[in-house]
Amino acid sequence: MNPILPPFPHTRLRRMRRTAALRDLAQEHRLSVKDMIWPIFITDVPGADVEVPSMPGVVRRTLEGAVRAAEEAAKLGIPAICLFPYTDPAVKTEACEEAWNPENITNRVIRAIKAEVPEIAIMTDIALDPYNANGHDGLVRDGIILNDETVECLVKMGIAQAEAGADILGPSDMMDGRITALRSALEAAGHADVTILSYAAKYASGFYGPFRDAVGATGALKGDKKTYQMNPGNSDEAIRLVARDLSEGADMVMVKPGMPYLDICHRVKEQFGVPTYAYQVSGEYAMIMAAVKNGWLDHEKVMLESLMSFRRAGCDGVLTYFAREAAKLLGNG
Repeated sequence: MNPILPPFPHTRLRRMRRTAALRDLAQEHRLSVKDMIWPIFITDVPGADVEVPSMPGVVRRTLEGAVRAAEEAAKLGIPAICLFPYTDPAVKTEACEEAWNPENITNRVIRAIKAEVPEIAIMTDIALDPYNANGHDGLVRDGIILNDETVECLVKMGIAQAEAGADILGPSDMMDGRITALRSALEAAGHADVTILSYAAKYASGFYGPFRDAVGATGALKGDKKTYQMNPGNSDEAIRLVARDLSEGADMVMVKPGMPYLDICHRVKEQFGVPTYAYQVSGEYAMIMAAVKNGWLDHEKVMLESLMSFRRAGCDGVLTYFAREAAKLLGNG
């Protein structure tokens, strides 16, 4: 819809910008704490619960620290947190068995948070890289990332997390067929109400480096992830992937990274009209924080402006390391 406006001076678009009250009345998109999922890093490795050097202000948390973070998130009105484990290298193997161990750090943290803060939603990551000696999201044989064998592992991982009490499973592996397999297994195991937020359009991006520092994967990766994560030059493929994952039983979909792929966010929301999320990834966070620390950018202004870009593009919400700071500014509304 493109209304024909009367010519100047009958049309003065600045009229609606003259005061704060008028600007509020004319604002098209709004940020809310309810739009955010807070990713946190967890560990049971002695001495690893420290700030991540490449992500200023972000720390790895022990089980007790994760529970305190969940309590803080609930008080701030953040509806969900997402858990990412820093795993002891001693338990990383090529078969990735620790991924579905009921007593791994992720599953223990899920149970602990649910016991103390049952009202907060817990999202988890479904991928093998935190447990893989090769650093890949899937099993590796002769330099090839195996699809079907990996999916079998991801299903075991997802069921273990659902049994621990996870509310949202986030398959981030980009293997073909994993949504169908996971949804079918959840139904069969009595976990029909567990939600799947699929990383449907996850790109083989250069913006993930600080995250790999945070989960202890830097240096472990052998090769790259281009055979299973998306080519940054493609957009139509993202639409096909989203359509596939929805048809297989995903409840929500995600685009990752976020700000460099706002065009994809917009296309997904416009075409499918489903709950659409973006991940403001570690590299995006690190760039902003580096500029802030150098005095080049205003922290609060740029943080909120970056988050608003997701809402304007059509996202229903965003995974962001800024969730706690943004929530304090926005309040519980």
